Amino acid sequence: MVGLLLNAMGQGLCIVGAMGSGIWTAAAINLNAWQGWNIGIILFVSGILSALTNQFLIHRVDLPRFVAEVAYAFLYGYFVNIFTWLFTALGVGSWPVLARAFVSCFGVVTFGIAISLYQRANLIMHPNDDTSNILRFRYLHGNATASQLVDFIPPIIAIIITWAFSGKLLGINVATVFSMLFNGVIIAWSDTHIWPRLKHNFKIQPAGRK
Repeated sequence: MVGLLLNAMGQGLCIVGAMGSGIWTAAAINLNAWQGWNIGIILFVSGILSALTNQFLIHRVDLPRFVAEVAYAFLYGYFVNIFTWLFTALGVGSWPVLARAFVSCFGVVTFGIAISLYQRANLIMHPNDDTSNILRFRYLHGNATASQLVDFIPPIIAIIITWAFSGKLLGINVATVFSMLFNGVIIAWSDTHIWPRLKHNFKIQPAGRK
């Protein structure tokens, strides 16, 4: 629950700060501007698609894992909407550019810490982050940065498509670059510095092992 709230709060800061955001949120912002779809709903649907992808990545049907991830995606979209409303009401969007750049980057740090916490607990997490967790430990030899970069490919494709059709490129700014460069680094740092006694509890054997 702490991870869920920290994640949604960080994304809300990025959205309202309007100085860039995590790449998945940036994709949702661009789809919202292009088609008018609710950002929370977009994040929920993308979560379902990621949950389905994870079933293929682990090479078996794990229904409890799928249901838990869909439930998390629903709650995540709901709380992102709440925090977006809250930070808008607090006037964060009207702050000076440097202040908004700072809070947007702080939002990236916040959701990076959140990802580290619930990936280690490995009870229930956002399906996108389970994707990067599976990639990290099953396919990429534990490399958090590489797994995040691979996980960024689908939202980057979505952003390119929306840009091609709408001519607009939103949600891409200093915090987006900060997220793409340092999200994996923040997760890896948090693994050893934020609640270090909470160890990784990954349940899928690495590729090649029986």
